[in-house]
Amino acid sequence: MTHPPTQKKILFVYPPATKISEPPAGIARLTGALRHHGVEVTSVDMSLEGLSYLLESAPPADDRWSRRALQKKEGNLALLKGKAGYEKIDRYRNAVGEINRLLQMASQGKGALASIANYKSETLSPVKSADLIEAARTPESNLYFPYFEKRFQELDARCGGLSTVGLSMNFLNQALTTFAMIGFLKKKYPSVRIVLGGGLVTSWMRMPNWKSPFTELVDVMIPGEGEHEILGLFGIDASEKSYTPDYSDFKETPYLAPGFILPFSTAGGCWWRKCTFCPERAEKNPYTPVAKADAVAQLTALVENLKPVMVHILDNSVGPAFLKRLISSGFCTPWYAFARVTHHFTDEDFCRALKASGCQMLKLGIESGDASVLTEMNKGVELTLVSRALHTLHKVGIQTYVYLLFGTPSETEATARKTLDFAVAHHETIGFLNLSVFNLPYFAPEAATLKTQNFYEGDLSLYSEFHHPLGWNRSKIRHFIDKEFKKHPLMAPIVHGDPPVFNSNHAAFFSPR
Repeated sequence: MTHPPTQKKILFVYPPATKISEPPAGIARLTGALRHHGVEVTSVDMSLEGLSYLLESAPPADDRWSRRALQKKEGNLALLKGKAGYEKIDRYRNAVGEINRLLQMASQGKGALASIANYKSETLSPVKSADLIEAARTPESNLYFPYFEKRFQELDARCGGLSTVGLSMNFLNQALTTFAMIGFLKKKYPSVRIVLGGGLVTSWMRMPNWKSPFTELVDVMIPGEGEHEILGLFGIDASEKSYTPDYSDFKETPYLAPGFILPFSTAGGCWWRKCTFCPERAEKNPYTPVAKADAVAQLTALVENLKPVMVHILDNSVGPAFLKRLISSGFCTPWYAFARVTHHFTDEDFCRALKASGCQMLKLGIESGDASVLTEMNKGVELTLVSRALHTLHKVGIQTYVYLLFGTPSETEATARKTLDFAVAHHETIGFLNLSVFNLPYFAPEAATLKTQNFYEGDLSLYSEFHHPLGWNRSKIRHFIDKEFKKHPLMAPIVHGDPPVFNSNHAAFFSPR
């Protein structure tokens, strides 16, 4: 069911719970497109506002840790919003832990558990469509209900009535509250048009044989980037290929970061897109780059206007062509990005120019320290190249946030130990580590070759459990990571230095070890 575009105005909402260090890039991108064509837009980061609400609603403390968390609440929040909070990892860890303690206190006895970047219900699952429909049917049972009930009423008055509401849902952590909000809006404002998009929606809609179970709740679901689709809802046939994001609604928002972080995307999808078991391949997401000159011009204009302390380039893998254009433009604002290891990062002159452009940190998906595993994954990169790149980046002062992946179907305990050996040999060049256990995308082509079972019980689950063909199962992997990898004397300091909860979103603010 759809409603005609009677009014050219929309309210965008980013629901809890997400990492609240920077504004929602997808909403800013849509806002830029809509305002360019004269649509009235109001955008609200309810993830951040919801966290503030819960912190204010924490009950009196009845134990020493809780009392300390209450006493230090304002100081801890200020610490994460200032540069001093990123000077010592232990002080940072304490602040994050005490804020999470307050959120846990606010959740007690209310059928849910909230944290800085998560929300779990005791009875409902975000991967079951029936549970999401139940969340919409009983919005008052959601932990955030008192906040968003009042907030939507304020926004209704401010906007002169709610006609179209767009909700951006990127993560499972947001799903239950998103649908509670939808249910409330449908009850309170029955004529409102509900538009649902975001990364999680894209993944659902790219599932084979997808048929939405939410037609009674959601008027329009949009997969992918969505600018032209949402413009079409207002009768606008746009010819522009890309638009400059508009962050004006978020510029003064008090995120947990030492200043405004500017998220920016130069492309959708991945330019490599050949790795086996990759969700991008499983979902058949296209690679949609913005023209390099346009991307640099947009980014430069945003930086001049917003004066960010850091730029977060959001690409799945920022391309070498964009980096060369950025370097030649004279750009010099601090930034970090995820990148694929290429020969460019073995060129010291290129890396020095990259550092001069403001590059503070590169996130690198190295995945394994065993050549045969990388070949089976079709990573298209040799370990000798990775080694040279790590040394070159370290030499010029660019930090690395290294991602390692354990438990792929071709890995064994022996090859996992080769990954540990590789990390140990390069410990001086690794700034941060992300150690994860492989999840099999439910619809990956390679899944047909494995014996699988449900990972999560639910019709919206995106991953499958599988019987490892070489016997390297999850319990063994976790034991290896926790008891051997993390406790290695050269790995333990790196693991301890990873910012809890925020991880790579805050890592670039820390000085090298």
